Amino acid sequence: METIIKDVKINYISYGKGKDVLLLHGWGQNIEMMKKVGDGLSNNYRVTIMDLPGFGKSEEPKEAWTLEDYTEMVEEFVKKKELKDLTIVGHSFGGRIGTIYASRNKLYRLVLLSSPMIKKKSGNSLKQKVLKFMKKVPLINKTEGFFKKRMGSTDYRNASDMMRKILVNTVNLDLIPYAKKINCPVIFIGGDSDPMVPMYEVETIEKNIKDCGVIIYPGMDHYAYLEDLYRTINIIKSFLK
Repeated sequence: METIIKDVKINYISYGKGKDVLLLHGWGQNIEMMKKVGDGLSNNYRVTIMDLPGFGKSEEPKEAWTLEDYTEMVEEFVKKKELKDLTIVGHSFGGRIGTIYASRNKLYRLVLLSSPMIKKKSGNSLKQKVLKFMKKVPLINKTEGFFKKRMGSTDYRNASDMMRKILVNTVNLDLIPYAKKINCPVIFIGGDSDPMVPMYEVETIEKNIKDCGVIIYPGMDHYAYLEDLYRTINIIKSFLK
């Protein structure tokens, strides 16, 4: 399905019945990266997954968007599609959008999957970590092949100048001031071997969100939610009840 938001064509899918759950993927990814989670929730919830602008089958923004622009797009999408009693599940970049959304909109629940929040020091920026990690992504072999598609360095190498500008605009914004304003219950799921969200950052996130639970998968990295997909789905189901 398609819709136009902020003068950009957005590709999305929607299925299932019940309270609404919106899934937002990470940088360089697409609907497929969240669909396995959505499939596990669709018996009890109406699941909506979009290709964020610039990824998958959605158009690129016509200007170099910021995280605020992506959040405004999600806000307009939620209103247009009349999503009610909404939960947002966001991985990495998608969770960063969800964090800003939750800081100024009513949500039922927010699920953050390995979502960075702290602005990194110069020379050790999140942008550098994203690019370094993405180069390694095709080597990940501990999980099913479904999430190896359209990933990592290939996506970045093929990215347009516009998307590279957007990466620079979005990747190092400090989200802790937004996190402090979140009023809905939040759960953070990640791995203790995630180079982009180290454990000290997870502790900071937990301290700065009023109602935040943290679940860490031992020995897993930035894609922990997929490496133990069955557990992730069961945790989210329990949280939404």
